Order: sequence, then C-alpha cells, then structure tokens
Amino acid sequence: MSTQYKVCSCNRSMPLDADAGKLLARALGEPAVAVASELCRHEVGGFLAALDGVDRVVVACTQERALFSELAGQKQTVAPIRFVNIRETGGWSAQAGESLPKMAALLAAAALPDPEPVPTVNYDSGGHVLVIGPAARVQPWAARLGGQLEVSVLFTDASGVGGMLSERLYPTFSGEQVRVTGWLGAFDVSWQQANPIDPELCTRCNACVEVCPENAINLLYQVDLSKCGSHRDCVKACAAIGAIDFGREDTRRSGRFDLVFDLSDTPLLAMHQPPQGYFRPGADALRQADDALQLVQMVGEFDKPKFFVYKDKLCAHSRNEKVGCNACVEVCSAEAISGAGNHIKVNPNLCVGCGACTTVCPSGALGYAYPRVPDMGQRVRTMLQAYARAGGRQPALLMHSDEAGAELIRQLGRMARGSRQLAGLPARIMPVALHHAAATGLDVWLSAVAWGATNIAVLTTPQDAPQYVTALQAQLALAQSILHGLGYQGDHFILLKAGTAAELDAGLAGVAAGLAPAQAATFNAAAEKRTTLDFAIDHLLRHAPQKVESIALAAGAPYGGVAVDTAACTLCMSCVGACPSSALMDNPNAPQLRFVERNCVQCGLCEKTCPENAISLVPRLSFNEQVRNPVVLNETEPYHCIRCHKPFGTLQMVENMIGKLSLHSAFAGNLDRIRMCSDCRVIDMMENKAELQVTDLKRH
Repeated sequence: MSTQYKVCSCNRSMPLDADAGKLLARALGEPAVAVASELCRHEVGGFLAALDGVDRVVVACTQERALFSELAGQKQTVAPIRFVNIRETGGWSAQAGESLPKMAALLAAAALPDPEPVPTVNYDSGGHVLVIGPAARVQPWAARLGGQLEVSVLFTDASGVGGMLSERLYPTFSGEQVRVTGWLGAFDVSWQQANPIDPELCTRCNACVEVCPENAINLLYQVDLSKCGSHRDCVKACAAIGAIDFGREDTRRSGRFDLVFDLSDTPLLAMHQPPQGYFRPGADALRQADDALQLVQMVGEFDKPKFFVYKDKLCAHSRNEKVGCNACVEVCSAEAISGAGNHIKVNPNLCVGCGACTTVCPSGALGYAYPRVPDMGQRVRTMLQAYARAGGRQPALLMHSDEAGAELIRQLGRMARGSRQLAGLPARIMPVALHHAAATGLDVWLSAVAWGATNIAVLTTPQDAPQYVTALQAQLALAQSILHGLGYQGDHFILLKAGTAAELDAGLAGVAAGLAPAQAATFNAAAEKRTTLDFAIDHLLRHAPQKVESIALAAGAPYGGVAVDTAACTLCMSCVGACPSSALMDNPNAPQLRFVERNCVQCGLCEKTCPENAISLVPRLSFNEQVRNPVVLNETEPYHCIRCHKPFGTLQMVENMIGKLSLHSAFAGNLDRIRMCSDCRVIDMMENKAELQVTDLKRH
C-alpha cells in the first residue's frame, strides 16, 4: 500500500533539512521524503497534491490537524490522513538533533494499516436526568437543565433552607438510602420515602402548612419530625389528596433514568471510574458547570468499542465454590467485573477500557481488543525496526494514555522549547499512546525487549486509579525479575508517576538503558497471552547473558510449580478436578498425581481445594524441558478389594476412611466393607440377613 509522508520543520524550529529527509526515506523504505518548512501556509499545495493516488497520507503535524482535515474534505479525498506529533515528542527537545530515528519510528507506526474493527457497545439516552442532593443545591440546577433535558429531582435533604416548591415543573421526590445502579440510558435508582409527605402527590395547596401548630412543615412540603407534635391536623387538611401518611408501610420508591446528576456531598457511587452518564460534582460549583455541559450533550444514540475478549475456558476464577484467581475483579476501577460461578462476568456497558484486567490476568482468559495484542505488537515492532534502520541506538518506549498522558507529553515538549530548566523527551525515548496506561502487560513488555527495546516506561498520572498503579508496579517488577534472572543488567521496566511536565521531565532523565538481547527477535505477537510470552521468553533465554535452570518469582506470578506433601496427600484427586488449566492430572492406569508445570497459572485453586492441605504453590519460571511433560508428584500402590481383589483406591485413602467412618452407623460392626470396592460392598449388605432392611421398616 502506498503512503505519502508530509514532514514539516514548523518554520525551521526543528532541525529538519534535505539530509534529514533522505535519512527518513531510507528508514521508511521510501524513494524520498520531502521536508517542508511552512506546510500549513505557503507550501499547502504540496499537501493537497499528496492526496492524489495514494492509500494514505501521514502528516507530521498535529497542531494544524483541523486545517488539513478541512482541506482534505473540500477536495473530497478518499485517502485516510494520519497525524503524528514529531515536534513536542522530539523536535523541540534538548536532544532534537538526535531525534531523527524517533521521528522515523513515529512516522512508520502512523502508516500501519487500520486494525480490524472490534464489536461495539450501544447506549440509547432520551435525556431523562435525575438530579439528586440537597434541595438548595438541586433546585437551581433543575431549573437550568429543564429547558434542554427531561428533569426529575430527588431531595435527600429537604430542610427547607433556601428552597420552595411552587409550579409543578418536574417530578419531585424526597428520600434517603438512595441506591444507583446501571449506565447511560439505563440507570435504576431506588430510595426510601422517609418523610410523611410525598412531594409527588402534594398539590402545594399549603393547607397542611396553615394548620400545623408547630410550624413543622416547610415550603418544600416536608415535615420536620423533630418539631412535629403528632396532632395529625395536616393529615385531616390533606384529606382526599392523600399526600401525607405517617403510617405508610410501602416506603420503597424507584425509577429508571437516562442520566444521573449527583450533587450529594458524598457521591452515591464511590468507584474510581463511575458509569458513563453518571456525574458527581458534589458542592464544587466549577465541576457542576463542567458536568452540566456534558449532560446536555448526552442525548441520543452512542456507542463505544467493546474493549475486551473473554475466553471462559481459560478462566481460573473459581471451581466448586472455591475462588482461585480474583485479580481482574479486584483491579477493576469501574466495578464492571464480578464472579459468576466458576467464571467471571464482565459488564461491557460499565467497562471503560483501561485494560488492567487483561494485564493482571495470568491465563489470558481476558484479552485486550482495542487494539488487539497482535496489532499492538506490530506497532511496537515496526517502531523499533524503523528506529534501528535510521541508526538509532538503545531505543526506549514510553507507554502513556492518549488523554492525560499525551497532554503531559505535549506540555513538556512546548515548555522545553527554549527552556534551560526542562530537557523534553530524550532522543531515544519513543512515546506509545494507549487508550489507557494499564492496557499493556507482560506479553507486550517482554516482547518489546526481545525486539530490541532497552527500556519500557509506563506513565501514570493522578487521574489513574490507585489499584492500577499498584497492579502496574507488581507486573513491571515481575517482568524485571525475569530479565534480571536471565542476567540482563539494568532497569528495563520503569513506572513513572507524574502530574506536571517538570515531574515527567525529571522522571525521564533518570531512565538509563538496560541490556537488550544481542539480536532482535522476529516473531509476531499472538492473540493468546501465554503464547506470546513463550515466544518472548524463549528468545530472551536464547540470548541470555547467563544460563539458568529456573528463576524464583514473587507470589502472584503466572508461572510456577506446586509442592505436594506426600505424607499427607491421599491421592483423592480433588486438586485434579479443580485445576482449570490441566496442569494437574491423574493417571487412569495407576494411582498417580501428575503435573505439567508449563500449564500452571498459579491460581491457587488446588491449594484451596485440597482437603489435606497437602499442596503449596512454588512461583518460579523454569527453563527445564521437563516443564512441558507430565511429572509424577505422588504415587502409591493401589489398594485391592478384600473380596474380589479389584484395585479401587490407595492404602492411605482406605486407612483414612476407616479412621473417619468407623463410628458411622452404616459401617459400625462392618468395617471390612470400607475395604471393599463399591460393587462388593453392596453384595455384602444384601447377603447379610441379620441387618435391618428397608422392607423390614415398611412391615413394621
């Protein structure tokens, strides 16, 4: 597919000239790459000419994205236009003169074909918003939003201070114990109607206000129960209207709404990432205004990508009501994942696409789909290859979110221009935009090192959920322990925490190149997480500075073995039935417990299921060829039935059964039946005429 590259030095503010164009052309495999200096002004004709007869156009400018898009629209071009920022990411840094390899990498990645489309999740919002909170805060916003949205209000504090109900402009409720579930277009809200007056039934006639001797009823038509003397004059005054009921039994109320505007001091939904359509500005007036602007735009039909792929056959969440791996449930900041029997359930409407669940999933049951790992792998590998062809050395990747992280990088690039305090992005550090910083994990990171990267830095900002930061730290440490175990020196995996450009600049300055394999790998990333990891680890092992048999890993690692206390194990095979990855297995021809270490995901289900507490996990990464083959962890001679001599169990199992069942009424006085197989046990019971039979009970 043909690609036109349009590169501009931005009025010669970047060190780009004809020689730079030649180097970029070689790295990109193009005959020539012309370098403009005023592409958005006097040389715009060159951009327009590039739109003809090509499959795509890559423009190395994001500042004038709107202008170039408008010009392409006027020309009715069919070639897609990709925009890439080479200015703030390299051309304006202190090392701008050494940044050509990075620019080549960014241009090459921008020219890749579009990834396969992913399924979408749909929302339908009619604009029915429920405004919740204290009346004094709710009423002004209900009036402002009423002209553009269908408004309902729920007072959670109807003290009457600064509030008055007059015209019936919108449905009005009051209550406490408010509960909100759902998402944009489908919020279910329930509450307790605690006050004797139901404002939705009230006609605002003021009859109750006039007759109340304690002045306990305000103009929001709510009773202050601390003042009420229980005269019930208000009930008589309300008469047939029936809005006042002190003895109301059915107090639960509910409704469905498209949007929720939560003005409560304490948000009703406390998760770090609330559902789309739910806003919780509280008492912050500026946030209230910002959120209200978003509210009025959330009317109509919307869709978003379905960010994940779930393969339940690989899931190690639970077996037999024993929870093994719960990593995805614990890390999700949107509370979109929950247990569902032996598997999990992911609500696509609540999922915000952070990808942290796929990062911590040990088996690959949850995979990221926006983009898929093969597409992400192709992008990273393409960048590293172009960087190398342009003569770059010690390449490093900076993984960041395409919102907060990208903005921080842009700020640093602009502030570094002409600054003596800030250096900007180093020439060897290439930014890689992700939907979220947590969207990549071990498979991509280790593959990147196998492909030649000396560092992978992940940038988190204050907007990221704390559990994401914790999970990333653990996963990066795991990746680093694997490389250190193989003898690769240096810090390859770094978590950068930055909230300002200065903090980011300081963090980047401390990224020192780690040791990479002597030869770059050529494999492509696979859709299956553990397959990609196998490719990466095999390559890293092949070129490792030191040869080792195994690497000890921290608890929670996705690799390892199991240790069996053979003195305690009765070979009951409960662990075999619980193992979700076929790592533990029996032998149909002999009483043996066998184990394939390569299949083990260290979920712990075997350890939790074992009735004798005979199993413990051994987190490690073993390179012994035996890990691919079954090994016997425990075995014994079979126990033979004392009647027919057929093998039916093990000696230890039978002895344990005798010890536990000797006092049971079914076996008391007949312990030899425990030593019989199931068939002989039934025969012996039928032959023993002295025993009480069911038919005997019926005769009596």
